[in-house]
Amino acid sequence: MHTYPIYRSIRRRAQIFGLPVSLFALQMVAVISSLLVIIFSFGAGIVLGALLLNLGLYVALLRHTRTPFQISAGHPFPSYISNQQSSDLYYERP
Repeated sequence: MHTYPIYRSIRRRAQIFGLPVSLFALQMVAVISSLLVIIFSFGAGIVLGALLLNLGLYVALLRHTRTPFQISAGHPFPSYISNQQSSDLYYERP
């Protein structure tokens, strides 16, 4: 008998144009806002700038989904942390 995955896991991995749904929504907000800017201030430079901005955002979001940015600010734990049990007793080896 064939088993089907749970619907929640299908929604979690859903992609539109290679982007997860939340990042695709961000891209669409950027496209709509750039269209509004083009409509209210029409000019060749504005049209070209909005096109390049949306294309750059799309490429950046695609790269982010393939290899998420990882911010590393050094080591998260100091080197002197140990998992050995602290004790006031001192044991000598024979």
